[in-house]
Amino acid sequence: MEVEKDLIVKITKEVIQKINGENDKNLVVAGVSNRHVHLSREHLNILYGQGYALTRYRDLRQPNQYAAKETIGVATASGYLDKVRILGPVRKSTQFELSASDARRLRIDPPYAKSGSKESCSPVILIGPEGNVVLETGIAIAWRHLHLSIEEGARLNLEDGDEVDIEVSGDRGVIFRKVWVRVSSKMISEFHVDTDEANSCGLRTGDKVRVLR
Repeated sequence: MEVEKDLIVKITKEVIQKINGENDKNLVVAGVSNRHVHLSREHLNILYGQGYALTRYRDLRQPNQYAAKETIGVATASGYLDKVRILGPVRKSTQFELSASDARRLRIDPPYAKSGSKESCSPVILIGPEGNVVLETGIAIAWRHLHLSIEEGARLNLEDGDEVDIEVSGDRGVIFRKVWVRVSSKMISEFHVDTDEANSCGLRTGDKVRVLR
């Protein structure tokens, strides 16, 4: 039957593409990052109570990183974001990462930062069930970046601090330029973009993207 023949050809092509993809060292998985906050112990104590321990809700791809069950509100004089997820574990300093769309809702102009902005920004108020924190630094739109282990970096001939281009395929495919490379023994391969960037090209967490040199 002609229909059955066409189906067999289609399935065969899909299997071959999958096999080739699994053997392609330049393909990495994508992770779409929604607005979130990393809290210091001091600020977690204020927001949730002295000695409070975060509740692990979902493991993230990066080793030992997780989304906590707990959320907070983030407010300015002109806007508010509800249920901003806390990511664990606790860090040395508090960081609030958001998209450009989120920044417009709050009517602030945060910097684009590669790793934990120290630049001053219009303050935001972190609102927890037990208290509030006024945050003036550590507020940023995260620079799109590529996590790699040391072994993966060597395989791709990339070092910490390099920049690469990342290609997203599909009907709305794009090439992201100036992707910051992070290489560490504490990381594994993952391409991080925020929701604005992902929505522009139909990218979802778990999709494969291609590293270009």
